[in-house]
Amino acid sequence: MNEKIKIDPYGFREYDARWLYEKDINSQGIKNLGKGLGTQIKIHTKKNNPRVIVGHDYRSYSEEIKIALKKGLLSTGCNIEDVGLSLSPMVYFAQFNLDADAVAMVTASHNENGWTGVKMGIKKGLTHAPEEMKELKDITLNEKFTSGEGNEKQIENFQQVYKDDLISGNKINKKIKAVVACGNGTAGIFAPDILRGIGCEVIELDCELDWTFPKYNPNPEDLEMLQAIAKAVKDNNADIGFGFDGDGDRVGVIDNQGNEIFSDKIGLLIARNLSTKHKNSKFIVDVKSTGLYSKDKVLLQNNCETIYWKTGHSHIKRKVNTEKALAGFEKSGHFFFNQPLGYGYDDGINSAIHVCHLLNSQNKKMNEILNELPNTYQTPTMAPFCKDEEKYQVVDELVKQIKEIKNSKTKIDDQIITEVLTVNGIRFSFEDGSWGLIRASSNKPSLVIVTESPTSEIRKKKIFNFIDDLLQKTGKIGEYDQKI
Repeated sequence: MNEKIKIDPYGFREYDARWLYEKDINSQGIKNLGKGLGTQIKIHTKKNNPRVIVGHDYRSYSEEIKIALKKGLLSTGCNIEDVGLSLSPMVYFAQFNLDADAVAMVTASHNENGWTGVKMGIKKGLTHAPEEMKELKDITLNEKFTSGEGNEKQIENFQQVYKDDLISGNKINKKIKAVVACGNGTAGIFAPDILRGIGCEVIELDCELDWTFPKYNPNPEDLEMLQAIAKAVKDNNADIGFGFDGDGDRVGVIDNQGNEIFSDKIGLLIARNLSTKHKNSKFIVDVKSTGLYSKDKVLLQNNCETIYWKTGHSHIKRKVNTEKALAGFEKSGHFFFNQPLGYGYDDGINSAIHVCHLLNSQNKKMNEILNELPNTYQTPTMAPFCKDEEKYQVVDELVKQIKEIKNSKTKIDDQIITEVLTVNGIRFSFEDGSWGLIRASSNKPSLVIVTESPTSEIRKKKIFNFIDDLLQKTGKIGEYDQKI
């Protein structure tokens, strides 16, 4: 008797697919996902036997999931090239290196054990955006599958090809002592080798692969992980600390004094460093990122432009691609480097290499380089509860109200709103560079609120109070996950 198909429709997210394995999806469900993806790849490439790169992360069950996914892909006629144990960026790289038609990476990134998922893409360097996820969900759940006969081959030693690509052309001549923390995730067999390869002295922290994640999940936004890196940096008198997530597409950075540097500030430092060599470049950042980019003196001197865009790695990646930007930086730690620095996708190890270049090019410690940026007072990302079915309407209503406040020149803490950006919720800025953001969360029943002021802690707080006041008046907002 065949196993019944189980596949929870909620697993289809905005940019990838994630489920609790066997609770929300079973291997028959995964096989159907493969059939859906194979069908979709054939539609978009107009090929009967498109070539698909497949890889998997180091979880106890990732390999069996990959086998089920491949069965589905093969049944539609896809030809599979399996690169084996991988990081997401290694699979993205393989699509360029092997000139393939699509990618499917089995990973749940930094999620707890029990989770599985697939990151997919058809156009080189890009992963599925919401419209492709919607199409995939429709094909898969309604079983609109095509059939064909595919074949499969293993690509041997591809890990080395990927490592060599990142090492070549990235050598540094300064001895940088770096703590490399991988939280026992898959990056452990890549990051230390690559950073050593460019010339760093590497201190490994939890780089041995262990899918039980005995200490904490490999997530550079996780405080436990950041604190462990900070301790190792101080104990070893290191120049820098890097923390990689489970599938290697994000990095967190700790300076030589053991302090976390927020990713938007790291992005600005990297952009400054790149702008001297690549004048007239464009940079893309998400709407949660610091306002310092838009008025940065180094970027302006080098005639560089910064565009604020929708939050979400798939959105930033696409914008970097369509604008032919040199790089893109997302507050959550996804960085994108376009030619000649990369292939446009997010690779945490390549991001760490660019931080090493930054240290290599200046005769200063990381904390000194950071201190050259103007100080800003920034709130953490705050998420007040708001029902999924109401959150977009609530935001639309607030956009109208804030536009009216701008037009009537009403002051908030003695400042008028000078600019309103509505690519993703609303980000409104003041004369002094302070700003506030209200948007709907893409994956939770909540809104996302951030405020920042280069002027004072008090102004930051007053902008938050202004937002909170508008929110409370809607009567549709619940508890915050955290609040200043």
